[in-house]
Amino acid sequence: MIQIYTQLSRGNRWLRRYQGCSPTFACILGFTATGLIPGISAAGATPHAREYTAIADAEFLYCGAQSKSRHPLPILKAGASPVFISRAIVESLAVPVHLFNAGLLHLPTVPTLDLGGIPAQSLITGRALPYSTVKYLFNRGLEWGEKLAKARDYLIIGECVVGGTTTALAILTGLGLEAVGKVNSSHPQCNHAQKWSIVMAGLKQAELFPVLERVDPFALVAAVGDPMQIVAAGMAIAASKTTGVMLAGGTQMLAVYGLIKAIVNYFSFSAKLEQIVVGTTSWVAEDSTGDTVGLAKIIDGVSLLAAKLNFSSSSYPSFRAYEQGYVKEGVGAGGCSIASHLEQSWTPKQLLISVETLFSRYCYLRFNSAS
Repeated sequence: MIQIYTQLSRGNRWLRRYQGCSPTFACILGFTATGLIPGISAAGATPHAREYTAIADAEFLYCGAQSKSRHPLPILKAGASPVFISRAIVESLAVPVHLFNAGLLHLPTVPTLDLGGIPAQSLITGRALPYSTVKYLFNRGLEWGEKLAKARDYLIIGECVVGGTTTALAILTGLGLEAVGKVNSSHPQCNHAQKWSIVMAGLKQAELFPVLERVDPFALVAAVGDPMQIVAAGMAIAASKTTGVMLAGGTQMLAVYGLIKAIVNYFSFSAKLEQIVVGTTSWVAEDSTGDTVGLAKIIDGVSLLAAKLNFSSSSYPSFRAYEQGYVKEGVGAGGCSIASHLEQSWTPKQLLISVETLFSRYCYLRFNSAS
């Protein structure tokens, strides 16, 4: 069920340590106007729909299947939201979920912990967030990381930010890492050229390209990042001192790990990096249109884990689409899948049954409320 792709000994130690243990799930919601650029993301069929993707996912993660939603899950070009995976697991395993609003464009419809952030402008501007906001959000992340580390056995940190793989590419590039062509996306074929042109425009606008030998990581996030990244970095740094942390995601969480390393080095923060792993799905780790494993290797020191999921036998085309490269990951789906195996020894088949059961209930309630 779980494969380790990089830093095998570190990954094995982490998995052995938390075998049979129960997690807390922190899901950080954020927004970047980068996600409104036409064609940049498939997490919502139109730019307007993508304004509400994080809000709809948060509502479903919190409430599960219900007859009426304030913001129904967005219609995708193919596939179904990965929140079905995350919700099926947290519902079945009774995992405590904490939703954090790091900076949304619209008010969420379910209870969230408002961190006092703001939505990011498009990274093309080179002025995504005020420096003061980045610093403030980092400190809020530190505070919550310390609190959540005491809640259960380990902490899963997930995210929902449309356009986040593009801001991730910007952060990785600004840190001096050769990430172009290695990131993933919600598209079946990653739109590398579009992402790269946007990132180049933003970094040049911020006078951060050519890449500086030593860059203030807060200034980098302020220039081309999004509000989730800095909260997740602070949360993981603080929590790692006392417990294990799984950054649940692919490209976006690898960028967060790179950001963590930069913050620790630049500001001399203390953190136990060996306590932090990145957990995703095999659809991301083995995506032939990116190079997630290669990206993890150049970040250096990060153990990349993935849940070996398989939806090819699903009764629903929405989930079989995952096998064609659609969606792949999001809302902590990979990390939650890994947790289901660690705590309950779930197999890929058991996980699929749980996801399909939730989806059938969702479809039944939606159909009957419409009629």
